[in-house]
Amino acid sequence: MLCVFAVLALSGIIQTAAAQSLASAPSVPFSERYRVQQNGGISRAANSAITCVNPVVAGAPSCNQAQRGAVARNGDYEMFYTDIDDDPNTYNSTSAELRIPDGARVTHARLYWGGNLRVGEQKPHADNGRVLIAEPGGRYKVLRADSMIGHRVTDHDDAFTASADVTALVRDSRQGAWTVADINVAMGHSEAGAWGGWTLVAAWEHPDAPLRDLVLYDGFRSPGAEGDVTIDVADLDAAPGASGRLGFVGYDGDRGSSGETLSVTADRRAPVRLSDAANPAANVLNSTISDLGTPVTTRTPAHHNTLGYDSDIMDLTPALNRGAERLSVGFGGSGYHLGAVFLQADARG
Repeated sequence: MLCVFAVLALSGIIQTAAAQSLASAPSVPFSERYRVQQNGGISRAANSAITCVNPVVAGAPSCNQAQRGAVARNGDYEMFYTDIDDDPNTYNSTSAELRIPDGARVTHARLYWGGNLRVGEQKPHADNGRVLIAEPGGRYKVLRADSMIGHRVTDHDDAFTASADVTALVRDSRQGAWTVADINVAMGHSEAGAWGGWTLVAAWEHPDAPLRDLVLYDGFRSPGAEGDVTIDVADLDAAPGASGRLGFVGYDGDRGSSGETLSVTADRRAPVRLSDAANPAANVLNSTISDLGTPVTTRTPAHHNTLGYDSDIMDLTPALNRGAERLSVGFGGSGYHLGAVFLQADARG
């Protein structure tokens, strides 16, 4: 289904009429946000909002080594905001390029953001539903969440995720890098570590692209605390041998841990465990922003180890070798949170 609330763009503010009174919940069931079958695809831009300063745990790699991809976790470091802009009024800001094919029309776009509010400091949750966003070449606009905000307080973290429809803004913008600022993230050090980031997902149509099913789900679930998380995607039309891609947004996945798995069951066949060069089969949630096994470098900064933020696109094709009318996407393991899952799959023409 399409977004429940319309997006308004007035005086540099993008918000819904209900934005000021949105409720939050410690767990939000995953539900279908957007679905369409069209000649097109899904593009994504993403970045983390906080990174390391100094290691505080003996034997941890240097901060530079961690950022370059060493096996390291956010709880090993003193963490501080990443702030790339020259605006003194923002305390964190990062950018990433959203690549839409020339001549394509954006049919739906949504921004997801989240973070840990309790590290060396405790951030208030009042600003969970607010960020700043700037389109390529544009100025910051206030963006407010338009749906239920996930907000889970545990013994080790204070986690949230939020999202808002930005279809009109993305559709009317030129190509280039998007910047997101002032995500409500805490800095400092704790055993759980600081983490936070954002992902912009855009569905588009183009007459020269293959016919595909494009589906976006979102919610807020924590595998382990709630058992494995399974998202059922029905009413697909993938022929045998169809190609596909599966993306997800995750928070607080640690590099070097084990048990964080992603499997896909097509119809009633055996599950297929997804993995690639950037996301090992037993550690899929491993602090990466990657496309089909390759770290995404068209972002600023482009740290290979994001120290607690995942936004990955993986090859779904192995699960579609005999076609599919229904997919069950399963996330296993523990110690992380999920905010969104999206996929594209070639449909019968």
